[in-house]
Amino acid sequence: MKWKFSGDRTIYIQIVEQVKLFILSGELSPGSRLPSVRELAAEAGVNPNTMQRALCELETTGLLISQRTAGRFITEDKELILRLKRETTLKKTAGFIRDMSEIGYTAEEAVDFINIFLKRGEEV
Repeated sequence: MKWKFSGDRTIYIQIVEQVKLFILSGELSPGSRLPSVRELAAEAGVNPNTMQRALCELETTGLLISQRTAGRFITEDKELILRLKRETTLKKTAGFIRDMSEIGYTAEEAVDFINIFLKRGEEV
């Protein structure tokens, strides 16, 4: 996993967001076991307590499941993953449309820009 942190928000929230995206994108597969808290913290360069807090937060959403002696696993609930993926997509789309609106474009014009971008074959 590639970790990226910025100084504008709490690290544990950024960890929650990134692990969620790793799951929604399929980088972390349903049913797969996560490395230990200490391993993840070392890999991300954060305090183990910060990582623990983030993983506990993800357990409350149902994306992670803790098995007492076996560790933490990604949920196998594909409907939950799909629902969260759709919710995330809608939020990101709404943010894009809002940003475009702030600089004077309509939603239709924003879609036109997406189509132009895709036709050019530019990397994201």
